[in-house]
Amino acid sequence: MRTRRNGAMAPAESPPYPGKQLLILALCRICEPIAFMSIFPYIYHMVKDFNITDDESQISFYAGMVTSAFTFAEFSTSVFWGRLSDKVGRKPVLLMGMAGTGLSVLIFGFAPSLPVALFARALGGFLNGNIGVLQTTVGELVTVKEHQARAYAVMPLVWCVGSIVGPMIGGALAKPVDTLPSIFTPGSIWDRFPYLLPNVFSAICVSLGVVIGLLFLEETHAEKRKNRDRGVELGKLLVSYLPERFRGASKGLTTKSAEEQPLLFETEESLPGYLTTGNSAGPSSTASGPELVPIDAEELCARKSKPEARPVGKIFTKPVVMVIASYGILAFHTMVFDSLLPVFLSTNPPDEKMPISLPFKFADGFGMDTRTIGVILSVQGIYSMASTHFLFPMITERLGPLRLFKLMSILYPLLYFFTPYIVLLPESLRMTSVYIIVVWKCTFSTLAYPANAILLTNSAPTTLTLGTINGAAASTASLCRALGPIISGLLYSLGMETGYSGLSWWVTGLITIGGILVGMRITEPRGRMDEKDDIEAAPESPQGPWDGAATNTRPVEGES
Repeated sequence: MRTRRNGAMAPAESPPYPGKQLLILALCRICEPIAFMSIFPYIYHMVKDFNITDDESQISFYAGMVTSAFTFAEFSTSVFWGRLSDKVGRKPVLLMGMAGTGLSVLIFGFAPSLPVALFARALGGFLNGNIGVLQTTVGELVTVKEHQARAYAVMPLVWCVGSIVGPMIGGALAKPVDTLPSIFTPGSIWDRFPYLLPNVFSAICVSLGVVIGLLFLEETHAEKRKNRDRGVELGKLLVSYLPERFRGASKGLTTKSAEEQPLLFETEESLPGYLTTGNSAGPSSTASGPELVPIDAEELCARKSKPEARPVGKIFTKPVVMVIASYGILAFHTMVFDSLLPVFLSTNPPDEKMPISLPFKFADGFGMDTRTIGVILSVQGIYSMASTHFLFPMITERLGPLRLFKLMSILYPLLYFFTPYIVLLPESLRMTSVYIIVVWKCTFSTLAYPANAILLTNSAPTTLTLGTINGAAASTASLCRALGPIISGLLYSLGMETGYSGLSWWVTGLITIGGILVGMRITEPRGRMDEKDDIEAAPESPQGPWDGAATNTRPVEGES
């Protein structure tokens, strides 16, 4: 991007990184992974306490049902929430989704039976469509490709933090009468509902997230962001009552600083160039094309600040569909891993050892308790946070999101074919092997997910359709996440009964091979970001001659 200085063209700074609004969005987001991940350390034991079956091999199936209830319900409403965010704005939908999560976790904590637990999880999924809306919000905050790798790592980073706190809370606070008898006495409400305490903690986190979002989160929708926001006004008022030494630190949460203003093209530097006249039929138009009229910087900035109104003939183009399909496959097998690993670690070794016939016939378990599993999942979150923050931006800068995602697609099958064999290792190596598998999985996930999100955003024709596209992607991923634990739970139970405990892992590995076939067909079309770069590229000549290159020109409405 260039500006005119003393009649000459000089390079101008890119729009700044939207760090403050991403921070607020992260503070709103953090409550959801805490609530979602906190159930994994104790879900096996919770289902067991429901006394549905005496057959422990069936518990994994019912645990998968509880895990899938949220994502299956989310699948049915994600497109609705995405479209609604295109109409009413991103902020209201995000706040409603968080409120729905808070309500569902409280009901889940009081669940006395499997049907109530399923209802609570499904309610949270129905009321929460934030996955797609969050991606849309980030896509609207980030306006240049140079910021994408860093910005799209923020939400996965937040999920990593939640996956640290959530399992720790779930593992430590579940059954508090047994783990903390000096504080929680037998016969109390915590004894009647042994899994209520971690859910109360999650509900408190969600409530704080709703308050932060209401007071400090700004709307990013191209049309709705100009509307009055009474919540942000209240946030500014509250900050004004803070002591002076705290007010400076809080000012960035409630006001658009000079650093953030260019992000939405409100106070950019001079961007001279040429745009076409609005009437191609006028006398000044020529047969060779639309007339080019020089404009000053103020007019260019005014036009760029308007919402994108370019008509889109087709939203779900082939590149968009292929990225969504690959996202669904990725969501399926990663959810299988997340739901199956705690069950895999919780499973007790069979009373009677079945005969082993390698390479496929063997059955065993780790028999770990909830606290140990919580620690393992928290370590998974810590490593994921480091991988997201350091590895993803560095590798993306070298390979680009497209090549990185294809590479991950090719390597993923190895993880699922290798994992079940760690149960055959000697006792001294078992725990080490578990952590190796966790690090392996986290590395792949923290590279694949944000790369896919960038590809989806870059494939969208316009920001005004991002809500619908991300809603469809979230719906697809939610359906796959819902099916994953159910299918893997059935296969795991079948495998344990027949002596093939790796069955569910190997079937998942076959599905990742299908992910390779889809991933290899993904293309990164020339999309919104590239067009914006072309519009911002100013001509070298002060007179701005048309030389066929991308300049600050565009055909009049209706012309190609």
